[in-house]
Amino acid sequence: MHQIAQDPLLRVEGLSKRFRSGEAELVLFENLSFQVGKGTMLAIVGQSGAGKSTLLHILAALDRPSAGAVYCANSHVNSLSEDDAAEFRNREIGYVWQFHYLLPEFTALENVAMPLLTRGQALSTATQEASKWLRQVGLENRGTHRSGELSGGEQQRLALARALITKPQVLLADEPTGDLDGSTGEMVFELVARLHREHQLTSLIATHNLAFARRCHRVLRLDKGTIEEVAPESLPA
Repeated sequence: MHQIAQDPLLRVEGLSKRFRSGEAELVLFENLSFQVGKGTMLAIVGQSGAGKSTLLHILAALDRPSAGAVYCANSHVNSLSEDDAAEFRNREIGYVWQFHYLLPEFTALENVAMPLLTRGQALSTATQEASKWLRQVGLENRGTHRSGELSGGEQQRLALARALITKPQVLLADEPTGDLDGSTGEMVFELVARLHREHQLTSLIATHNLAFARRCHRVLRLDKGTIEEVAPESLPA
């Protein structure tokens, strides 16, 4: 993939996260600064425990940093009130976790429609839009199935549709293929890449899979509390 040079949609300045543990203070990361241009597909790699998930949580206003600032889509993210942070996430962010967090009592169609329903959209409008998204992720024939009746790969595709139905600018994906076998993970990664292109997303993907990271525009490695950019082609295929 070629880098798409545009103004940064996301700007991180001097970001630190520390945790208190009794008398001790654990520094997860310190003084992270980077920018992500609109349209970029960026991988964040690093060992388990390096802070990749916490970093994504801070970018999505799900957690607050100990120091530093996050600016995204004209919002100073870490200064938002809880209500404003919820609105920011609903408007700008699509989030996919390693575990899908689908609602088991609802059908696939209802799960995808849920973000629009919580916005107050009419049921008919929300389900019509959800049907379009089921088609986009290849699950148009599974709309009446409950999430537990779907395979792991289907559940993750459904989670992607749910994340993107609100037309966010930013997709944050935390190990989206981590629970999947090799061929299913490949299929989900290909779907993420296609949706990224088709919907002009800015995507940040935390992943252990260096072969997937290699196929992104940029790669940031989080290690021992610092972040460094590495060339995607330097990673193993």
